[in-house]
Amino acid sequence: MTDSTQEIWYVVKRPAGHCEIVDNLDGGEDKPEIIEQWGPFSSQGEAIARRVGLIRAGKCQPQ
Repeated sequence: MTDSTQEIWYVVKRPAGHCEIVDNLDGGEDKPEIIEQWGPFSSQGEAIARRVGLIRAGKCQPQ
């Protein structure tokens, strides 16, 4: 049996330089602009680890 509700995670960079983790990229008109994105990742933990690496590499600012 296949789980069709599996979440896909992304790390996205916003104009202020902060990166955040989102569980989809279905943008609405009220969503802030995305400067850069990384992913998809199969788990939230994997996305968190990537965000930490991006902060250490200087590509993102910590919040």
